[in-house]
Amino acid sequence: MDDRCIAAISTAAGTGGVAIIRISGSGALGVAEKVFSPACGRKVSELKPRYMYAGGIAAAGGITDFGLCVYFRAPRSFTGEDVVELHCHGGAELSRAVLKKVLQSGARAAGAGEFTMRAFLNGKLSLSAAEGLADMINGRSSAEVRAGSLLYAGRLTQKAAEIQAELKDVLAKIGADVDYPEEDIERTELADIAERLAALEDGINALVATYDGGKKIKNGVAVAICGKPNAGKSSLLNALLGYDKAIVSSAAGTTRDVVEGELELHGVRFDLYDTAGIREGAGEAEKMGIARARQALASADVVLIVYEGEFGEEEKELAAACSCPVIKVRNKRDVDDSAGGDEDIFLSALSGEGVDGLKKLLAETALPPGALDGAFVIEERHYDALNRAAASLHAARVSAGTMPADIVSVDIRGAWDALGEITGETATEEIIDTIFSKFCVGK
Repeated sequence: MDDRCIAAISTAAGTGGVAIIRISGSGALGVAEKVFSPACGRKVSELKPRYMYAGGIAAAGGITDFGLCVYFRAPRSFTGEDVVELHCHGGAELSRAVLKKVLQSGARAAGAGEFTMRAFLNGKLSLSAAEGLADMINGRSSAEVRAGSLLYAGRLTQKAAEIQAELKDVLAKIGADVDYPEEDIERTELADIAERLAALEDGINALVATYDGGKKIKNGVAVAICGKPNAGKSSLLNALLGYDKAIVSSAAGTTRDVVEGELELHGVRFDLYDTAGIREGAGEAEKMGIARARQALASADVVLIVYEGEFGEEEKELAAACSCPVIKVRNKRDVDDSAGGDEDIFLSALSGEGVDGLKKLLAETALPPGALDGAFVIEERHYDALNRAAASLHAARVSAGTMPADIVSVDIRGAWDALGEITGETATEEIIDTIFSKFCVGK
């Protein structure tokens, strides 16, 4: 990696109160010396680390702004290198002009995620912690931000490292027995190995089990609203969202495409899809909408089948075609409150009666008790690595009673390597590049 001093605007694009230009690497102070003039009369190299200083900030085009400068001395910085931050006024053109002056003064433009990559390479954070940071920045729900913060805090790395340490101990004992068979060493019992591996496998599988909730945190819960035309699907979407998103009409076939909306329940994002009413004899445009409705059904995590009166044969066929949980939503209680049948909830999308109950039922169906507990396995990459580690340990445990110990150690090492992809010890350059490419320039 090019280890020259790098710089970028670290605040969001656009106009704001303050913009921050971050400089990192050897020579950061030298670059800042050419751009910042402390009001206290000191040189930049004489500034006390971790203190804010006011002064003039030079920008390209002969512009001078008045702002702040802070210096973080290596290794006590985010990247582990010397870091200088210039805080100027938040005009988009002004911040770009300051960055241009910094680049003219000896720094080079940072690549996407390069500051965070340097932090990883300098041991300031683990690979999974970096992924958690990306999830915090890009999170679209409070649950995703919270799960990302657990990753950033090193929860998953800590657990993976603990299991790796146990595996390393088992491998050391096996190695001692294999390398020094003539010594009077307390020999490793294969039954004891199998017992330890079983406990570690159970620990990994417990982490794997959190991915069901983690995936919903990361991707949101897809909810398809379906039923016959005029059942009140669009009215229900509007009632759930709390504003008019879909066009409501008494004419059958008004919804000809999938209408989307977002709802947050228990901090988790629910993506709602109001689909075209499925019926025979539809026109060409409506048939296209029905085809898209069937696609939404196939990819849904939960399906709301909306109907009025009785849950008829067409609704039963829809329910039978679903591979996910189905909630039977009997609608139009405002015009017909007669006793129903086997509905899960009876409401009025028009008046709003029962809508809060549906939200509660929707959350209980998609997020059963414990689904979000410890759900910091939110990345598919981690899920895959944990599954491979568990499979390797299972193979080692099974062969521990029948195969020589040195053969068993091959599968144990495979589990250690898989967990190393989470901690970063065995992650390939391709994995590392892919992870940091998800960051914006300046982070």
